[in-house]
Amino acid sequence: MNVKEITALIVDRLEDYREDILDQWNNPQGTHTRHFVIDGLLPEEIARAIYAAYPRNADGFLDQQSFREKKKTLANLADRPQILREITYAMQSTEVVGKVAELLGVASIVPDPSLYAGGLSMMFKENFLNPHIDNSHDGGRGLYRRLNLLYYVTPDWKLENGGNFELWDSKVKKQKTIVSKFNRLVVMETNRDSWHSVSKVVVETPRCCVSNYYFSKISPDDDDYFHVTSFSGRPEEPGKRLLGVVDNHFRNTISKVLQVRRGKALDGNEKD
Repeated sequence: MNVKEITALIVDRLEDYREDILDQWNNPQGTHTRHFVIDGLLPEEIARAIYAAYPRNADGFLDQQSFREKKKTLANLADRPQILREITYAMQSTEVVGKVAELLGVASIVPDPSLYAGGLSMMFKENFLNPHIDNSHDGGRGLYRRLNLLYYVTPDWKLENGGNFELWDSKVKKQKTIVSKFNRLVVMETNRDSWHSVSKVVVETPRCCVSNYYFSKISPDDDDYFHVTSFSGRPEEPGKRLLGVVDNHFRNTISKVLQVRRGKALDGNEKD
């Protein structure tokens, strides 16, 4: 199985779900954030092979730990099993990007070969990702972040495992849970109000995900803006909410003043 073959399978699956995707996207349930979910994205044997290619101990992954999040991520795919590169490149392919753009009516979107904030992620017991809105732009600040694509590959993942995707209302008080189910693709819009998170993992099994982002020169709401990834706490965490306000303001100010830019290429090299 190569990139072209995986690409064709994804495009066909998206086309098969055309009407369902449009219905989900245009009529979001339990949240204001537009999104859609597809189960069984790839043949099961391919999805299981992708999961099997993840290291069980997250060897070589970046360990991110703060009040904001606790997870392990990787953008350097150079020395990883070929199938991990293939699924990532497939999601970045012209055919898949074009099909998503066509279905959702999002004009002029482009993939992110730098894997800025994208790539592979693993979340182990006690790992989490607090409610947040994504960085508004790519690493060079030339493109707006428009779509977030999350492909989950841990077999037999259940609601009670935790580690599930959550979409929040604009005040981060009510959330919709989407189980990080095996072989499930979740696509969501990203804008100034698309709060989302991952609940704490409560099992030893790692929750594995392939993440990709699509960008556009056009702002999601036709209004120019910029912000860093901005975090809050859950409703029962007033301390983290207050800390998030201070932390977000500080990082936004620093980023604007210093014009911070960052990103990682698929080979792991830093680039401007």
